[in-house]
Amino acid sequence: MLSDESYMLAIYVYTGAAGLLLLCLMWWLRKWSAGWASLVVLLSAALLLTPAYTKEGVATLAPALIVAGFQLFTDGYAAAQHALRPLGFMCGAAVVLALLLRLVFFRKR
Repeated sequence: MLSDESYMLAIYVYTGAAGLLLLCLMWWLRKWSAGWASLVVLLSAALLLTPAYTKEGVATLAPALIVAGFQLFTDGYAAAQHALRPLGFMCGAAVVLALLLRLVFFRKR
């Protein structure tokens, strides 16, 4: 079992690695139009950084994409719903935010 310090270190390492991956993705997509690049980066951020509880009665969080994947393949769709719900909400929020960015900041003049 993880201690408090090792759990926090694991969360920091994962969040830092996801942030670096998002920065590399932004650099890689710099030639795309700003609206499409923001949509891809925001969707990637939603998928990588959304937390979820690993199962009921547990106080530790893990990335929702990993929790949903493990629960979906081991116990089925019903067991993975607690992780899929926040993923769906955050992906929807990312699409709405990308659309707002496109309409407000990245529109053609």
